[in-house]
Amino acid sequence: MAFSTVTERLTGLGGAKWRVHERAGDMARDGRDVIRLTIGEPDTAAPPALIEDTAAALAAGRTAYSSGRGEAGLRAALAAQYTARRGREFTPDQVICLPGTQTALFAVMAALVEAGDEVLTGDPMYATYEGVIRATGADMVPVPLRPERGFRMDAGDLAARITPRSRVILLNTPHNPTGAVLRREDIAGIGAVARAHDLWIVVDEVYEELVFDGVAFASPLADPALADRVIAVSSISKSHAAPGLRSGWCVGPRAFIEALLPLAEVMLFGNQPFIADATEAAIRRGSEVAPGMRARFDARARALKRVLEADSGLRVHRPEAGMFAMVEVSATGMSGAGWADDLLERTGVAVMPGAAFGQTLESWVRVALTVEDDRLMEAAARMADHARIFA
Repeated sequence: MAFSTVTERLTGLGGAKWRVHERAGDMARDGRDVIRLTIGEPDTAAPPALIEDTAAALAAGRTAYSSGRGEAGLRAALAAQYTARRGREFTPDQVICLPGTQTALFAVMAALVEAGDEVLTGDPMYATYEGVIRATGADMVPVPLRPERGFRMDAGDLAARITPRSRVILLNTPHNPTGAVLRREDIAGIGAVARAHDLWIVVDEVYEELVFDGVAFASPLADPALADRVIAVSSISKSHAAPGLRSGWCVGPRAFIEALLPLAEVMLFGNQPFIADATEAAIRRGSEVAPGMRARFDARARALKRVLEADSGLRVHRPEAGMFAMVEVSATGMSGAGWADDLLERTGVAVMPGAAFGQTLESWVRVALTVEDDRLMEAAARMADHARIFA
């Protein structure tokens, strides 16, 4: 029996990238002392009020069909939040609610591009971006994010890769995996390229509330000159430590939202009303857990850098936001993938090979900062000892 061509386009872009994570799980089940620093799972439980609101809405019978746009109360809450944070007015008809950032991003891409089109995105990138783009039939055009620029996209590097087939610039700020945060001047330069070539800008801002102290968050949505071409996706997965609730959204121009609506309806016909009610309350209340996560992840990144750069030959890029730190392992003479495999087998520490996120990180690994302080320091000590083998 034959399958559609989308399955061919996505071959190798699914779970294969998480090979080290899965191997670590197998080792742990076999009784090995494994420290998994592979995935971005928040290190705290969802706020009790969010759980209570979800249960109360479920008990109240909020299990009927939703609107294809999402529940009116949640869209109003999001419009108010974006108006307050971005400095220009947003209305509920500029919002569609979907189950998680991933679903929102898939829907947005499906509405913007198709076979023959190109989407430009930073390399490195979040592991699912290539699949989301290729699922539409469009081609992904990587724009190298250079370590010497703090892994922030450069408008000149972007412009050099524009072709007549270019349709969308996909941004991620704060950035996964590097923790980079775009500055206003970065966005201004990228926006100028988008206007010059009539391109859409899609921005994944799911880590917005995990920006570390001393760093200013900036969004393309805040620039009125880009208002007709910017679409943002986000969710409560990171801000409220609730990835399993799958409660996300996209915000954009009214004309785009109207065009997206039929696609959203045939995909899912709205998110679950009881989850929407709890999300609305959480948005209006603000996150009780984000400040603590910000402080912990920042402190852990500093501690990791201090231990690994003492005398191991490893180099840590200090993140500005998010849940991860990037470690360059070129001093070992191994690729990031080879080092990650050897590290896991010898020491039981699991980290993600940088190549899972793009060619730019061939000699890097990504370390999740989402385990307890003492376990992270134990992992850091094992990593440093392992690196010294190759000194």
